Amino acid sequence: MKIAILGAAGNIGQGLSLILKRELSSVKKDIELFLYDINPIILGVGLDLSHIPTTVKVQSSRDIINTLYGADIVVITAGVTRKPGMNRSDLFTINAAMIYNFSQQIAQICPEAMIAVITNPLNTTVCIIAKVLKKYGFYNKKKLFGITTLDVLRALCFISEDKEISCNNLHVTVIGGHSSVTILPLLSQISGVSFTEAEVISLTNKLRNAGTEVVNAKSGHGSASLSMASAAAQFIISLFRVLNGDKNIVECAYIEGNGKYAKFFSQPFVLDQEGVSQLKNLEPLSSFEQTEIKTMIPFLEEDIKMGEEFVKQQLT
Repeated sequence: MKIAILGAAGNIGQGLSLILKRELSSVKKDIELFLYDINPIILGVGLDLSHIPTTVKVQSSRDIINTLYGADIVVITAGVTRKPGMNRSDLFTINAAMIYNFSQQIAQICPEAMIAVITNPLNTTVCIIAKVLKKYGFYNKKKLFGITTLDVLRALCFISEDKEISCNNLHVTVIGGHSSVTILPLLSQISGVSFTEAEVISLTNKLRNAGTEVVNAKSGHGSASLSMASAAAQFIISLFRVLNGDKNIVECAYIEGNGKYAKFFSQPFVLDQEGVSQLKNLEPLSSFEQTEIKTMIPFLEEDIKMGEEFVKQQLT
């Protein structure tokens, strides 16, 4: 099993690589982590990780062809991160071209791989990859994921703190997208916990602003990297497990589903070896949640259109 991490010299990439190096070591099947970055320190990152005694093998390279060749899972962590005063869409002009180039490489080298994306603006970068893969005739919507697991983990933390209950006793679904206005926790569906109207609004806003709070707290020296690495690792381990034969694994990510709400939408689903096998039912929704979905749809559609128009411009 080969997992390729693009942008592995960055803060998220290094953290993710470390977690996978340790967490996947209990699996008997041969696993290789291939780490790629244009930053020369990637060679040192790979060497550093290789000194941790686990069964997971690590290779690092500045050669993307070698990194992607034969990959079963490709994780894209590369990209410029937010600074104070920036929103995720401000990153578009910087990160879009890079995602476009990665997509071309994936289409030509490992088009059958599962592709998991972290790079912001996520609502748009996922659409760019889909459009490029379609151009090459290799797009499989079941195998392309924008990782929104961090929104779920944050929601678990905030609810646990506010209600003074263990995270282990909670299950929360977060839908929509990965920008402030498009993140929506389905608080009405949490078993055994009730929320007042004021609590619902407060927790929803807290979740939507969580990433910005981290950016501001780091004072221009990064964004959410440790928590994002942990969230991404959880999702990648789920992909690995289904490819390794496990069944009935449920995850949540920004995917092209059935188009009920938007062409791309973050929602829970069942995974199998071919990717998304079944979408989970989101209903019943509270009146607040129904209203919030209607509000977010124009923003999601605008983000999706931005990605698709970018690819069209590159092809003209």
